[in-house]
Amino acid sequence: MEQEENKNQIQVIRVTEEWQRAGVHYVRVEGMLKEFPDITLAMEFDTDTPDTRYTLVLEGNMPVATVRLHVLDEHTGKIERVVTVGSARKKGYGALAMKEAEAWLKDLGISHIVVTSRTVAVGFYEKLGYTPDWTKTGGEGDFRLVLVEKEI
Repeated sequence: MEQEENKNQIQVIRVTEEWQRAGVHYVRVEGMLKEFPDITLAMEFDTDTPDTRYTLVLEGNMPVATVRLHVLDEHTGKIERVVTVGSARKKGYGALAMKEAEAWLKDLGISHIVVTSRTVAVGFYEKLGYTPDWTKTGGEGDFRLVLVEKEI
Protein backbone atom coordinates (compact mmCIF):
# COMPACT_ATOMS: atom_id res chain seq x y z
CA MET A 1 0.00 0.00 0.00
CA GLU A 2 2.82 2.45 0.85
CA GLN A 3 4.37 1.91 -2.60
CA GLU A 4 1.01 2.82 -4.21
CA GLU A 5 0.83 6.04 -2.13
CA ASN A 6 4.36 7.06 -3.26
CA LYS A 7 3.39 6.40 -6.86
CA ASN A 8 0.66 9.05 -6.64
CA GLN A 9 2.50 11.58 -4.45
CA ILE A 10 2.87 14.99 -6.11
CA GLN A 11 5.99 17.06 -5.42
CA VAL A 12 6.72 20.57 -6.67
CA ILE A 13 10.43 21.38 -6.56
CA ARG A 14 12.62 24.42 -7.03
CA VAL A 15 15.39 22.74 -9.00
CA THR A 16 18.79 22.87 -7.30
CA GLU A 17 20.28 19.42 -7.92
CA GLU A 18 21.48 17.62 -11.03
CA TRP A 19 18.93 14.78 -10.77
CA GLN A 20 16.17 17.41 -10.70
CA ARG A 21 17.64 19.09 -13.79
CA ALA A 22 17.58 15.68 -15.48
CA GLY A 23 13.84 15.60 -14.76
CA VAL A 24 13.46 19.02 -16.39
CA HIS A 25 15.26 17.78 -19.48
CA TYR A 26 13.09 14.66 -19.62
CA VAL A 27 9.90 16.75 -19.55
CA ARG A 28 11.15 19.12 -22.22
CA VAL A 29 12.18 16.28 -24.55
CA GLU A 30 8.93 14.38 -23.98
CA GLY A 31 6.68 17.43 -24.12
CA MET A 32 8.30 19.41 -26.92
CA LEU A 33 10.66 17.42 -29.15
CA LYS A 34 8.28 14.48 -29.50
CA GLU A 35 5.32 16.75 -30.18
CA PHE A 36 7.09 19.19 -32.50
CA PRO A 37 9.59 17.29 -34.69
CA ASP A 38 10.95 20.52 -36.22
CA ILE A 39 12.40 21.48 -32.83
CA THR A 40 15.91 20.10 -32.42
CA LEU A 41 17.56 19.24 -29.13
CA ALA A 42 19.97 22.14 -29.65
CA MET A 43 17.07 24.56 -30.26
CA GLU A 44 15.18 23.45 -27.17
CA PHE A 45 18.14 24.00 -24.86
CA ASP A 46 20.04 26.78 -26.69
CA THR A 47 19.61 29.45 -23.99
CA ASP A 48 19.93 27.28 -20.88
CA THR A 49 22.89 27.77 -18.57
CA PRO A 50 23.95 25.97 -15.39
CA ASP A 51 22.39 28.89 -13.46
CA THR A 52 18.99 28.71 -15.17
CA ARG A 53 16.16 28.40 -12.63
CA TYR A 54 13.42 25.79 -13.00
CA THR A 55 10.49 24.37 -11.14
CA LEU A 56 9.70 20.69 -11.59
CA VAL A 57 6.59 18.67 -10.78
CA LEU A 58 6.94 14.99 -9.98
CA GLU A 59 4.13 12.46 -9.87
CA GLY A 60 5.70 9.78 -7.70
CA ASN A 61 9.16 9.38 -9.23
CA MET A 62 8.16 10.58 -12.70
CA PRO A 63 8.80 14.16 -13.89
CA VAL A 64 5.59 15.50 -15.43
CA ALA A 65 5.86 19.30 -15.74
CA THR A 66 8.43 22.08 -15.68
CA VAL A 67 8.80 25.85 -15.95
CA ARG A 68 11.91 27.95 -16.63
CA LEU A 69 12.18 31.36 -14.98
CA HIS A 70 14.47 34.36 -15.34
CA VAL A 71 14.84 37.67 -13.56
CA LEU A 72 14.85 40.39 -16.22
CA ASP A 73 15.28 43.40 -13.91
CA GLU A 74 14.59 44.36 -10.31
CA HIS A 75 10.80 44.25 -10.84
CA THR A 76 10.25 41.93 -13.80
CA GLY A 77 10.53 38.17 -14.18
CA LYS A 78 9.95 36.02 -17.23
CA ILE A 79 8.48 32.54 -17.27
CA GLU A 80 9.35 30.32 -20.23
CA ARG A 81 9.35 26.73 -21.40
CA VAL A 82 6.15 25.78 -19.60
CA VAL A 83 5.87 22.11 -20.52
CA THR A 84 3.82 19.14 -19.34
CA VAL A 85 4.35 15.65 -20.76
CA GLY A 86 1.44 14.55 -22.94
CA SER A 87 0.19 11.78 -20.64
CA ALA A 88 0.01 14.18 -17.68
CA ARG A 89 -1.84 17.07 -19.32
CA LYS A 90 -5.17 18.34 -17.98
CA LYS A 91 -4.27 17.24 -14.42
CA GLY A 92 -3.20 20.65 -13.10
CA TYR A 93 0.55 19.94 -13.12
CA GLY A 94 1.39 22.89 -15.36
CA ALA A 95 -0.50 25.19 -13.00
CA LEU A 96 1.42 23.76 -10.03
CA ALA A 97 4.74 24.42 -11.79
CA MET A 98 3.60 27.96 -12.65
CA LYS A 99 2.46 28.77 -9.10
CA GLU A 100 5.80 27.64 -7.68
CA ALA A 101 7.67 29.70 -10.29
CA GLU A 102 5.56 32.74 -9.35
CA ALA A 103 6.27 32.17 -5.65
CA TRP A 104 9.99 31.87 -6.36
CA LEU A 105 9.99 35.09 -8.38
CA LYS A 106 8.07 36.84 -5.61
CA ASP A 107 10.67 35.60 -3.10
CA LEU A 108 13.29 37.23 -5.35
CA GLY A 109 11.47 40.58 -5.12
CA ILE A 110 9.73 40.40 -8.49
CA SER A 111 6.31 42.07 -8.83
CA HIS A 112 5.62 41.76 -12.58
CA ILE A 113 5.75 38.54 -14.64
CA VAL A 114 5.69 38.19 -18.42
CA VAL A 115 5.25 35.05 -20.49
CA THR A 116 5.53 34.70 -24.25
CA SER A 117 2.62 32.30 -24.74
CA ARG A 118 1.59 30.25 -27.70
CA THR A 119 -1.80 31.64 -28.69
CA VAL A 120 -3.40 28.21 -28.17
CA ALA A 121 -2.31 28.35 -24.50
CA VAL A 122 -3.64 31.82 -23.64
CA GLY A 123 -6.66 30.34 -21.83
CA PHE A 124 -4.33 28.40 -19.50
CA TYR A 125 -2.57 31.62 -18.49
CA GLU A 126 -5.83 33.57 -18.16
CA LYS A 127 -7.04 30.98 -15.62
CA LEU A 128 -3.88 31.78 -13.63
CA GLY A 129 -4.60 35.52 -13.67
CA TYR A 130 -2.52 36.60 -16.68
CA THR A 131 -3.75 39.15 -19.19
CA PRO A 132 -2.81 38.87 -22.87
CA ASP A 133 -1.49 41.93 -24.70
CA TRP A 134 -2.68 41.30 -28.26
CA THR A 135 -0.60 44.24 -29.49
CA LYS A 136 2.52 42.17 -28.69
CA THR A 137 2.41 39.13 -30.97
CA GLY A 138 4.76 37.23 -33.22
CA GLY A 139 5.72 33.85 -34.54
CA GLU A 140 3.82 31.65 -36.95
CA GLY A 141 2.18 28.25 -37.32
CA ASP A 142 2.19 26.19 -34.11
CA PHE A 143 4.24 28.96 -32.54
CA ARG A 144 2.03 32.02 -32.99
CA LEU A 145 2.84 33.97 -29.84
CA VAL A 146 1.36 36.65 -27.61
CA LEU A 147 2.72 38.31 -24.49
CA VAL A 148 0.76 37.62 -21.30
CA GLU A 149 1.42 39.54 -18.07
CA LYS A 150 0.57 39.45 -14.38
CA GLU A 151 1.25 41.56 -11.31
CA ILE A 152 2.06 39.54 -8.20
